[in-house]
Amino acid sequence: MRGIASIICLSLLAWSSQAQDDARNAGHAVAFHISYAFQMPFADLSERYGPNSNVGLGLEFVADKSNLILGLNTGYLFGDQVKTDVLAGLRTTEGFIVGNDRGIADIALKQRGFYVGALVGKLWPLGGKEPRAGLRTTLGAGLLQHKIRIQDDPQRAVAALSAEYKRGYDRLSNGLAFQSFVGYQMLSKDKRINFYIGAEVCYGTVQNRRNFNFDTRSQDTRRYRDGLIGLRAGWLLPVYVGKAAREIFY
Repeated sequence: MRGIASIICLSLLAWSSQAQDDARNAGHAVAFHISYAFQMPFADLSERYGPNSNVGLGLEFVADKSNLILGLNTGYLFGDQVKTDVLAGLRTTEGFIVGNDRGIADIALKQRGFYVGALVGKLWPLGGKEPRAGLRTTLGAGLLQHKIRIQDDPQRAVAALSAEYKRGYDRLSNGLAFQSFVGYQMLSKDKRINFYIGAEVCYGTVQNRRNFNFDTRSQDTRRYRDGLIGLRAGWLLPVYVGKAAREIFY
């Protein structure tokens, strides 16, 4: 009898532990996330830049029963391929830029920018042992901005590329953009594995915000259709709140 009682007690303890595990990711979730994406430009943006990296941060709310997602996110984008040589007018016939000391200055052109906006979406559970794992779909809107970063030679200054003059070459552009994501997301029951991965598209209309471009000697009033498409992977740090998150099932 003592052995049977021990088996029953162990079984109840195991079942109770499993029940508590099942409840660990119940309730509303507030999740901070960090992500990385490799992106390719398309539409008008592909005429200016090559591929870029994008490091993102975000904060979102995931509803308990409906798995509705509401959030804010931002991404810092950077790349090394600038297709338009905005400094061509400053170069010698050999292609060099001469510094104030008449030496050759090592000037590099880089892509820099960001996206910041709000999003709404849903997690569609696929069933199985992880009830909050499945298809993640989101749609957002926000501000997309990019420019050409003129990276100075740390050893040699160029008078024509002072901080004020750089604004005439950097092509600072921004405007309204929309961002969509489709992929897989998991919020595991033991809270140890929380991630998402999938395809992301950002597309919007931007304009040059500088009054005058020094290299073209004119103002750029064109409206550009800029797009980015890529693969994004992110890690989430969820905190579960609400009555369901505090319940223990026996």
